[in-house]
Amino acid sequence: MRFASPLLTASEPTIPPGPEWLRRWHGWLLLGLWVAVQVSLLIQHHGPLYVNDSGRYLAYGTRIAQEWHFERDHNLRYVGYPLFISLWLKLGAGWWGIVLGQMTVSGLAARAFYRTLRRLTPQTLDWRPAALATAAFIGWRDAQQFNVYILTESLFASLTILAFWALVRARHGPSGRWVVFGVLVLLAGIVRPNGFVVAGAAALAGLARLWQMPGRRAFRRALLVLAALAPLWWWVLNKLLLTFTLVETYLRGEIIYGFTPRVVEPTEPLQLPPPGLAPVLRLGYFILANPVYFLKLAALKGLLFFSYVKTYYSWSHILLIVAFIYPCYWLAVRGLRTAGAWLPARVFLGGVVLLQGLVVMLTVEDWDVRFLLPVLPCVFALAGLAVAHWLPGRAAKASPGL
Repeated sequence: MRFASPLLTASEPTIPPGPEWLRRWHGWLLLGLWVAVQVSLLIQHHGPLYVNDSGRYLAYGTRIAQEWHFERDHNLRYVGYPLFISLWLKLGAGWWGIVLGQMTVSGLAARAFYRTLRRLTPQTLDWRPAALATAAFIGWRDAQQFNVYILTESLFASLTILAFWALVRARHGPSGRWVVFGVLVLLAGIVRPNGFVVAGAAALAGLARLWQMPGRRAFRRALLVLAALAPLWWWVLNKLLLTFTLVETYLRGEIIYGFTPRVVEPTEPLQLPPPGLAPVLRLGYFILANPVYFLKLAALKGLLFFSYVKTYYSWSHILLIVAFIYPCYWLAVRGLRTAGAWLPARVFLGGVVLLQGLVVMLTVEDWDVRFLLPVLPCVFALAGLAVAHWLPGRAAKASPGL
């Protein structure tokens, strides 16, 4: 009797490559690793962790739970997370309910992550790429650490993975699966202000799907529709930028938010936009009037974002990042170009990472790497696709009878 993996219910190949015992038990090993990481986080932080932004999320969630009161303007963009908090507060579960709820969603996302990569790599007849990518997602402790924080990062990362799962699942099956994908994209979008990167990646994935269709007529029509909706995009962008003081941030020369010891000083007087301009025009004016200064700021923010390394990290932490994350970046680039996996899925994963990097370059980097860690699962997934592309030849040599 074959042992059933807790992560996969679909049928597996009769004679898959890899050690038999590991093939049979790898699902349970991944589950054990996930539990061990979550328990270690709870022990290290002595339970739920309250930090800088936790107070306003908890206050907002309390108002929703008690009065069904929703705030406006900037705080409206965080409404998904206070709603999540209000559920647990309404149930009387408090902070522990919030954190255990985040862990539960994260666990479901990890299972969905594994199963999605198995769907994307059926041609390899191999469980190892999905298992390795899932082990990276679960075992890289930084990618799991926000599960115990009362912050938006954990839920945002989980919803991004679940949207990825829904996208790949919707490729085949009833049209209702696309509705599930749309709902998950919407939920990711309202958890935090930069949640729109998931919607942007979903739009890019949709265009990639249309690009694959014969004649590409639907693709050209979609571009015409997007162009016709330009007034709507203009209104949305101005709304998004209305509560952000980007130009003022640029004037401070900040690379990391609130970190003044290291700032960029202009080499010549900066030209400021005239008063009364719309937020998009104000931003565009500043960029065009001060291109060298802006590009220097943006490049440093992007470099710091993707480098992952911070000065307060220990040398062992830095060496681990260089030895593990940087090769994952290289594999992710190869995975993005791998023709064997479904193009819209690859575009979605790459879109989330690149759009998030663009947001950081236009705004500011965070001291605690809060902007990078939620998108690391996309890097691990793309790296897994690259590994899947590399393994078949090796597997075929080892098992010529497959």
